[in-house]
Amino acid sequence: MVFDQAEFALRCEWGLAGVTQLAAISDAIVIVDVLSFSTSVDIITSRGAIAFPYRWRDESAADFAATHQALLASRDRQSAFSLSPASLLDIPAGTRLVLPSPNGATLSLGTGTTPTLSGCLRNYHAIAAHAQTCGSNIAVIPAGERWADGSLRPAWEDWVGAGAILSQLPGTRSPEVAAAIAAFHQAAPQLLDLLMQCSSGKELIARGFPQDIELASQANISAAVPYLIEGAYQDANRI
Repeated sequence: MVFDQAEFALRCEWGLAGVTQLAAISDAIVIVDVLSFSTSVDIITSRGAIAFPYRWRDESAADFAATHQALLASRDRQSAFSLSPASLLDIPAGTRLVLPSPNGATLSLGTGTTPTLSGCLRNYHAIAAHAQTCGSNIAVIPAGERWADGSLRPAWEDWVGAGAILSQLPGTRSPEVAAAIAAFHQAAPQLLDLLMQCSSGKELIARGFPQDIELASQANISAAVPYLIEGAYQDANRI
């Protein structure tokens, strides 16, 4: 297929269509949704808790949580626990939490049988190291956001997060991979400032969640490796 970057060991493509193109031909796939799904999953799993990605933010989420003996993350980010990374800093080990997300969760659940990781700026070294244990052909998927009409909005923070992970991986690079890595290297000296200035960051600040951006900007401080097992992310180091 002309769009699958199969001639390169390292691949990078946007959103659910990227998952569809790359998952089946890759040894591992990494979902990157920096603000805020992947950052939240990192914090959850680093504390020994478990995150269940779920696509829908409707009544079915409560039924899904009950079926899996799990708590349901708040929809409004105002109460513990929610998709706000700051709300998860003290989540107890062993907690089972359902995280509805139209972006990161949807992509996570679309990867089929391909080993699936959730990566962000906080854990990019650890994610890259573990992905290599799965094989040499690795796809990294920046999730992006959604415009009001439902179409994909490429999100700067996810492009940079994907580039961070890809910068740590050996192998031949597609042009898309090289561009993502270049974006990360350009942004690395001022990650917090740029995250606050990008569109997604400005949205979170306007909603009253600047701490979430600060947490997302803390590069390479986590050794957690969120690995999708039977529909839930757990830290591979603890399995």
